[in-house]
Amino acid sequence: HLLTNLLIHIANVLLLFIVLLRTTGALWQSGFVAALFALHPFNVESVAWVAERKNVLSTLFWLLTIWSYVRFVEKPGPKRYVLTALFLMVGLMSKPMLVTLPFVLLMLDFWPLGRWRLLPESEKNNDLKEGEKFSKLIREKIPFFIIVVGSSIITFIVQKSGGALKAMEIHSLSTRISNAMVSYVTYLEKTFWPSRLAVFYPHPGDILPVWKTYFCLALLMVITLVAVQWIRRAPYLAFGWFWFLGTLVPVIQIVQTGAHAMADRYAYVPTIGLFIIIAWGLPDLLARWNHREKAPAVFAGLLIPLMVVTWNQVGHWKDSITLFKHAISVTDNKYPDIALTHNNLGIAQEEKGRLGEAIVQYKTAMKIRLDFALP
Repeated sequence: HLLTNLLIHIANVLLLFIVLLRTTGALWQSGFVAALFALHPFNVESVAWVAERKNVLSTLFWLLTIWSYVRFVEKPGPKRYVLTALFLMVGLMSKPMLVTLPFVLLMLDFWPLGRWRLLPESEKNNDLKEGEKFSKLIREKIPFFIIVVGSSIITFIVQKSGGALKAMEIHSLSTRISNAMVSYVTYLEKTFWPSRLAVFYPHPGDILPVWKTYFCLALLMVITLVAVQWIRRAPYLAFGWFWFLGTLVPVIQIVQTGAHAMADRYAYVPTIGLFIIIAWGLPDLLARWNHREKAPAVFAGLLIPLMVVTWNQVGHWKDSITLFKHAISVTDNKYPDIALTHNNLGIAQEEKGRLGEAIVQYKTAMKIRLDFALP
């Protein structure tokens, strides 16, 4: 099962490289994005956890949808359009996270496909024509939007009937929004500094400081404003940033689906947007210092520490006991409610016959939460 997950992940890496190379023609940048995606510690959970087959599999169909769409753009025709819709539907059946993909296709029309563009003020002699072109692209994707809306309705009904949305009754909307703002910045932080990764990040509930929520919101707004301001000079910045923001929306826990605040597996697709910003932004930055030719060496230098951290992160998935002990060690001081993690460690120890150690973990879980006791 794990080998299958790994093979699908490798297929995703190759597909990502092919799609970026075909749409941009930039060999080094496309290869660097694919390498970051292949080696980043954030993606260990999606590959090393058998139950996350749905994550790597849905991403395979995500990338196949984009690849098919690019071929449709190159040579429009009903067969290629239907194939794109088919890949989208199969991907949604693998995991509903593909609901944002039609919006990503619209962003692809802007960059790098260039099917519509923002004209400078001096060139805006025919705004109507530009608007009609964009509206045509919207109409072109209406069937895709219908598919994802239908999938969203079905998913909501199934999740609600299965009890997965009970956490929404526990946490208020304002609490969930606060957690979402902080989680966005945490995902951003762990992408650039991948440390203290865990299999479970407990939801903080109402204890998040108000200042932290507003700080994270302000930071996100500032980055968004910069991306919009630079949209003509560096379109990859807006593309990558809105890819990151948009693809996290279904899993940012505003619609709460469990006891977690965030999860490493949720970053599998969204971080691709940040990788694109890095891959295209670094050469541009080096060009300002007349060192653009050093970009490949810089790319290689960034990958080496990632490989080391990822190798170490894979080791935490040796078995359940190792996994949950590590999760406790990296979340104990930051998250007050880690009762579930202690309980899961106790279950893992009990299954190995280590009853004394298991009892200690069960008692610890109940000390953290007086009402926490599984029958």
